[in-house]
Amino acid sequence: MPRRRLFRAAEAALAVLLLTVGTACGSRLPESDFEHRERATPTRDDTPIRVGIVTSATSPVGGSAFTGPRDGAKAYFERLNARGGVGGRRIEVRECDDGGSGVGNNTCVHRLIDEDKVVALVATTALDYAGASRVSHARVPDMGGQPIGAAYDTWPHLYGIYGSLAPRNGTTGWGGKQYGGTEVYRYFKREHGARTAAVVSYNQAASAAYARLVEQGLKAEGYKVVTEQVDFALPNFRAVAADLKEQGADLVFDAVDSHGNAQLCEAMDAAGVEVTAKVTNVQNWTSTVPDDYKDAPHCRNALWATGSSRNYEDTDHQAVREFREATKSLKTHSQWQLEGWAAAMWFTDAATSCAAAQGVTRACVDAYMNRGRDHTADGLLVPVTFQRLAKPPKSRRTCLSVARWEDGRGWVSQGDMDHTCFDVPQLPYRQ
Repeated sequence: MPRRRLFRAAEAALAVLLLTVGTACGSRLPESDFEHRERATPTRDDTPIRVGIVTSATSPVGGSAFTGPRDGAKAYFERLNARGGVGGRRIEVRECDDGGSGVGNNTCVHRLIDEDKVVALVATTALDYAGASRVSHARVPDMGGQPIGAAYDTWPHLYGIYGSLAPRNGTTGWGGKQYGGTEVYRYFKREHGARTAAVVSYNQAASAAYARLVEQGLKAEGYKVVTEQVDFALPNFRAVAADLKEQGADLVFDAVDSHGNAQLCEAMDAAGVEVTAKVTNVQNWTSTVPDDYKDAPHCRNALWATGSSRNYEDTDHQAVREFREATKSLKTHSQWQLEGWAAAMWFTDAATSCAAAQGVTRACVDAYMNRGRDHTADGLLVPVTFQRLAKPPKSRRTCLSVARWEDGRGWVSQGDMDHTCFDVPQLPYRQ
C-alpha cells in the first residue's frame, strides 16, 4: 500500500494562520490525446523548456515565508542546466510573485500559461491559489506545489508535493471534506509516552478552526486535551504558560503565527514549563531557529518538527548531500527548500521521459503524472501517490519524518522516516 502523510492539514493550515487575519473538469485527458504517440518520432530540439514558479514572495505574511520551495526548485534547475539540461535543452524558469492575493495569483497564472506558454508549473507556493481552476482547465500540470489551501485535493492536473487520494473532479475532497491521519499524535504517544497535550490558538476564526482540528486528532488518539485561547490583538501568553505548567502538559501544539510562537516559548521559559515536545510543522523546520527563539533556550531545545520529507540535515543520505552542496550559497536552509528541490526533480523525471518519446509537452508531462507510480525524489520524500478513490479511506498506513532541534547540532532526525509508520484512522475536516 502506498505510504504518505495525509494529515498535512496541520502544515497547510499553519501556513495560512501566519496571516492570522483573516467548474468540474474531466479527471483525465482524452485518450485521443495519446493514441498515436507511439508512432511519434522525436526531432532534435535545443530550445529551452520553459517552466513557471508562482510564489507569494511579497505578501502580508512577510518576504521569506513562502520562498523556500521556489529557492530549492531554482537550485535544482541551475544544477541541471550546468549538467546539460534535459536532452541538451536547458530549463528556463519564469517566476511570478502573486503578492499573496487572489487577484495577483490569477494574474500570474494568466501570464505564465497564456503568455509565457510554460510546459508546467513547479513548486507553487501560493497563499491564495485563486487561479487553480484556470490551471486545471488549461490542462497545465502543476507539480510539487505546497497544499496551503484545498486546491490540490480539488482539481485535476494539480499534483501537490504530498500526493492525493481525492477524486479531484472540481469538488474538494469527498463532498467538500478532506481527510487526514493522526500519525503525529500516535508517534508521541507510542514513542514518548505523551498523554496530555495542549493546543494554543488565537480568538480568530482560522486559528480556532485549526485548533479544533488538532484537538479532534488528539482526542481520537486518547489524549487529555487542554485548550488555550488568547486574544489576537493582546495575547497573554504568560497566563497560558502558567496554566500549561499547572495542567502538566506533555506536548504543546499551536495555531498561532511565528511571532506568537516565539512569545509563547519565552513565556514558557519564564514560567519554568518543561514539556516533552513543543511541536511545530514543516514550514518552521528551518536553520533560523537560533534567531527566531533566541530568548527561549529551554523551549527552543524542546522544538520538534514532523513532516513527509527527509531531514535537510541528514547529509549521510546521498540525495540530501546533493541538495546541500547545490544550495551552499544560500544564507539559510529549510525543509521547504528541500521539498522545492524534490518538486523540480519530479518535473525533470517527467521531462526526461517525454523527451525520449513524443517530446516535452503539457499533455505528455501530465500523462507521466498519471502512471500510477509512487514518487520519492531519490528518497527525499515519503512515497507520494495519486489515486482517485470514490470513497475516503477509513484508515491508512502512514509514515512520517521526525526531527528535534538541539543547540550545536541543529535538527537531529529521530529514526528513519521509511520505518516510522503507523496504521491510523482518517478523520474528516474542512479548510
